[in-house]
Amino acid sequence: MRPNANLTKATLTGALGGLLFGFDTVVIAGAIDALVSLYHLSPQEKGLTVAIGLVGTVIGALGGGVVGQKLGGRETLRITAILYLASAIGCGLAWNWDSFMVFRFIGGLGIGASSVLGPVYIAELAPAKWRGRLVSTFQFNIVFGIMVAYTSNYAIRLLNLGATEWRWQVGVAAFPALAFLVLLFGIPRSPRWLAARNHNDEALDVLRQMGDPNPEAELADIRAALGEEHSSAHEPVFRWKYRYPLFLAITIGAFNQLAGINAILYYLNNIFAAAGFSQISAYQQAIAIGATNFLATILGMALIDKAGRKTLLLIGAAGCSTCLAGVAWLFHTNSHPGALLWLLITYIAFFSISQGAVIWVYIGEVFPTHVRSKGQGIGSASHWIMNATIALEFPVVVHYMSTATPFVFFAVMTVVQFVVVLFFYPETKGHTLEELQRRLVAAD
Repeated sequence: MRPNANLTKATLTGALGGLLFGFDTVVIAGAIDALVSLYHLSPQEKGLTVAIGLVGTVIGALGGGVVGQKLGGRETLRITAILYLASAIGCGLAWNWDSFMVFRFIGGLGIGASSVLGPVYIAELAPAKWRGRLVSTFQFNIVFGIMVAYTSNYAIRLLNLGATEWRWQVGVAAFPALAFLVLLFGIPRSPRWLAARNHNDEALDVLRQMGDPNPEAELADIRAALGEEHSSAHEPVFRWKYRYPLFLAITIGAFNQLAGINAILYYLNNIFAAAGFSQISAYQQAIAIGATNFLATILGMALIDKAGRKTLLLIGAAGCSTCLAGVAWLFHTNSHPGALLWLLITYIAFFSISQGAVIWVYIGEVFPTHVRSKGQGIGSASHWIMNATIALEFPVVVHYMSTATPFVFFAVMTVVQFVVVLFFYPETKGHTLEELQRRLVAAD
């Protein structure tokens, strides 16, 4: 049996935040050189222009879980849609560097909150057998948004809009942001969030709408799991009994960025330029990278509930490390520039079928219901703090050291990830959220 129309609609709507997430995070790759030229930015200011959105993302990730726990995922996602919309319009109309930074920060708040709440909302609607694939639609939309952003940047570049080009590149996100806001008024609230607040009739109705084969038994299991906790919905997530889920969420979030993925995506045009490619050629290579990311994520979605989360993470870490070492060697020796595209395409493929497909699913699985949004916020914040730090320092390291240096670091970090996943990560495929709660949460 496949997901019914109601579950599909709710999943795709919740995952649409991922498209905006992907678009908004990398669209800066096309605009950054124009901003550097217009505002005479130093390498440090260039890094800050990219990283300021990520600072907002960290705050949004930490705050989104708390707000989502109180208001519910659906209502809080509506707030993120408004933030996306304001950011796109504001960045497009920015009158100076300071105003651009403010609106980019606002967009970061929306990205951070949606990175927490989108996967959690989908995970709490989806039956166990479909959860991995349905939650990974959020990641699917992220990479689709990345591909759309690279393609949009290239298309706008070809229009020869001159000084207003970068404004169109960052401003077109207003259209999908508005669509996201409208669609969020046509989906239900999470049945687990409803049950946690004793809205049992509505929770049961939602489970039926989502096509659960035995909604009464599922609701009873949800309520039993909630009752086992002996705590209110306001319990803090930083407790000793949650040490294992916290370790898993924080490390998978950090390793996701220590692999260098977002630094590469943000500065992709600059990386190709450093290897001798022209500006138009760099835009075209970026589209090839985005398309690979998109297609490999589809493969990752197909494999996640079959091969399992842990297996994919191990395969991805091994492949990514090899490719990153190759890129570092290429820049260190200043040889074989034509191999750069193929190394990065292979790297993106390994990343997308592993960490790209797994991270948001995994973080959404390892925490119990009443702290899931908060736990997702912690894992997401780990991801975005590391992201912001690397994005801020990448152009500085390249300027003062070499283009090869960050790739050496990323290669070493993916080796460390392989070891940590091999020895410390559990497999979560095929288990209900309540089963995982009993397995991963220690007794008081």
